[in-house]
Amino acid sequence: MNSIVTPIKNEILVVIGNGMVGHHCVEQLTEQGALARYQVHVFGEERQRAYDRVHLSEYFGGRDAESLAMCEADFYAQHGVHLHLGVAVQEIDRERKEVVTSEGRQRYDQLILATGSYPFVPPIAGAEGNSRLVYRTLDDLDAIRAAAKGGRRGVVVGGGLLGLEAANALKSLGLEAHVVEFAPRLMPVQLDADGGAALKARIEELGVRVHLNRATSEIVAGDDYSYRMNFSDGESLETDLIVFSAGIRPQDALARSAGLALAERGGVVIDNDYRTNDPAIYAIGECASWNGSIFGLVAPGYTMARNLAALLAGKQHESFCGADMSTKLKLLGVDVGSIGDAHAATPGAKSYRFNDEVNASYRRLVVSPDGSKVIGAVLVGDNSYYDTLLQYAQNGIKLPADPASLILPAGEGAPALGADALPDTATICSCHNVSKGAVCCQVDAGCTDLGELKSATKAGTGCGGCSALLKQVFEHELNARGVEVDKSLCEHFAHTRQELYGIVRVEGIISFEELLARHGRGHTGCDICKPAVGSILASCWNQPITDPLLVPLQDTNDTFMANMQKNGTYSIVPRIAGGEITPDKLIALGAVAKKYDLYTKITGGQRIDLFGAELHQLPDIWGELIAAGFETGHAYGKSLRTVKSCVGSTWCRYGVQDSVGMALVLENRYKGLRSPHKIKFAVSGCTRECAEAQSKDVGVIATEKGWNLYVAGNGGMRPRHAELFATDLDDATLIRYIDRFLMFYVRTADRLQRTSVWRESLEGGLDYLKEVIIDDSLGLGAELEAQMQLVVDRYECEWANALQDPEKLKRFRTFVNDERGDPDIHFVKERDQRRPVQAHELHLIPVAEEVV
Repeated sequence: MNSIVTPIKNEILVVIGNGMVGHHCVEQLTEQGALARYQVHVFGEERQRAYDRVHLSEYFGGRDAESLAMCEADFYAQHGVHLHLGVAVQEIDRERKEVVTSEGRQRYDQLILATGSYPFVPPIAGAEGNSRLVYRTLDDLDAIRAAAKGGRRGVVVGGGLLGLEAANALKSLGLEAHVVEFAPRLMPVQLDADGGAALKARIEELGVRVHLNRATSEIVAGDDYSYRMNFSDGESLETDLIVFSAGIRPQDALARSAGLALAERGGVVIDNDYRTNDPAIYAIGECASWNGSIFGLVAPGYTMARNLAALLAGKQHESFCGADMSTKLKLLGVDVGSIGDAHAATPGAKSYRFNDEVNASYRRLVVSPDGSKVIGAVLVGDNSYYDTLLQYAQNGIKLPADPASLILPAGEGAPALGADALPDTATICSCHNVSKGAVCCQVDAGCTDLGELKSATKAGTGCGGCSALLKQVFEHELNARGVEVDKSLCEHFAHTRQELYGIVRVEGIISFEELLARHGRGHTGCDICKPAVGSILASCWNQPITDPLLVPLQDTNDTFMANMQKNGTYSIVPRIAGGEITPDKLIALGAVAKKYDLYTKITGGQRIDLFGAELHQLPDIWGELIAAGFETGHAYGKSLRTVKSCVGSTWCRYGVQDSVGMALVLENRYKGLRSPHKIKFAVSGCTRECAEAQSKDVGVIATEKGWNLYVAGNGGMRPRHAELFATDLDDATLIRYIDRFLMFYVRTADRLQRTSVWRESLEGGLDYLKEVIIDDSLGLGAELEAQMQLVVDRYECEWANALQDPEKLKRFRTFVNDERGDPDIHFVKERDQRRPVQAHELHLIPVAEEVV
């Protein structure tokens, strides 16, 4: 501990920088009561308030600045903090203790530099415009997106963490992606030679070309592309845009001009209490240099912010003593981990290595000279080992008799490191410095809900890498105190979804009432178990969701086989398998939309969504669509939604297989399959990946020899890249593997668990899944295929089923005793289509007549 500073009330505190670390410092000042003592002014160069740079790549996946923001829009105003966005500090006048901006001068008593870093661009002749892009801010990403329009190829200079993120971004924009790295391996700071080779192999499998040992000497006009990069070895590479990700440099120009002491390699020199050589000025994050080192990760920056806030609040604080730079990453869907002394630089250090060149999977364990402790590790291809190895390294846990067992494939004698083996001082969440002891304290205080624990400690809310370990420790501590960790589906069933699925199949149960009577409690069920059991019954026996046994179990969307919208109307998505549609069917859709005045929109999954149908109109609309050759698209269900496709070899000059034909086969085979969560497919005709297969639950990419299969990806709130599962498959093998994968997921996943989350929860990870699906290690292959064939054989269009039954049609009435529509539903015209009236427009609508 160090000395305590007692600030004078109403001092002015200025924070320069509104990045993740600067924002976290303000949060900590708020939590620790410092705002009662300080008037705080925050200056941010960017127009947006602090946003999550860790997940910056998700900006290309559909997230916007608001969804990436670190706080609500009114956070600063609520706490009386003066936020100046888009205002750069031009000068620090240390003599007058003022900062100079375009808005004028602002006095300070204490000043915090949290200016972060900037991307380094080597001085290369010809690097300008679209050949000198960088990957750091939202504006940078907007510039990359604009440059990619109309382009065919993009190059990233730099094969480090951000470089590979940038390469993935170029891929997502539809470009052929290349990475040029000066060093002889990718991620040279984190990985050794074998690890770099494994990563290169995996990334090239995903269609990203890697060029190592390349130094760019100049950039000139290209012949076939916009630019040509000439390398010092005489080779060259043409491209339409170039993104530089060749490292970062501390943003210390402001400090330099103010005469603050800088480190030899850049960065504002700070002491153990984050002070610069000016006692009124502090520095934290990537702009600060401590003992000659810059710490370019979020967790060390948060530690600095947290402790400086405590110091300024007049509370005890921890002095800075360096930081653990271990990292767990997923780059282009590939697991990469680096812990401690990954390069075995410690004199006398010894290493154990597991190198699977066939599957491009590599693990290295570095132990102390006496062989008693883990001091470092490298992981490529499977990060399921990371948490265990990190705890061994951080807490000096004694190694097992055979240390190599820690990195051997699962099932080969690797000892499990239980939560009980971790000391209370073990760090569970490095972003927010939450120890096992802090988790124990919350449990002792009566916390029994994981969400409450995260809210109280903030553990798991930073980068999210600790989530699995946090859950494990929390549940262990509950069990240790005699608190049973209840995994029941709900109060009516003391079983998990997986257990109920097994019961239904083994006992041949076909109704909710039968299952409740035999294995449940109570008489009615609830909103949790009814839809879950309904999904299980539909998955097992493919009963139409309109079946009287299932209808009472469904939510609104499933009940009415359409998606309810904000104004009480419904949207309808007919199936357009593979995205292929005839002109006649397009005309039919247009005619239906025009007749019922429906808002029409093409979805991201290559389907046409018809919005604004009232409840009583649904059967009529379905009837006309079915007559035109359409059927339900199951957009309302936890089932297969779409199989997206590109045009493939039929039309495209790059296509190597008929992707549309395969998409039709897959969509027609799996349509109607009910599952724990929605499922999306895509099929791309070549590695240019126009159908975006690597962001889907099941992704298929054509190769010259057949098909590459990817599994367990998704978009949405928590995007995840699919993982390469099998390569160069023929049609029959591809379908067999997908049959097994989907049925194994349906059989074993939790309620409302997407394939990505399910895959992450599997002990043994992707390798285990390959053993089950490809090698049939559990002997379930034939059974899973037979179950899928039963579902396929029993398929029935649910819209058509409902139209054939007068009893089922009775539910499609707004009022029991009146056939009119809902008088409270109103629309206005916008862009030649109607949309729902917004709340602020309601005063324009006349009062509707009362309906008895």
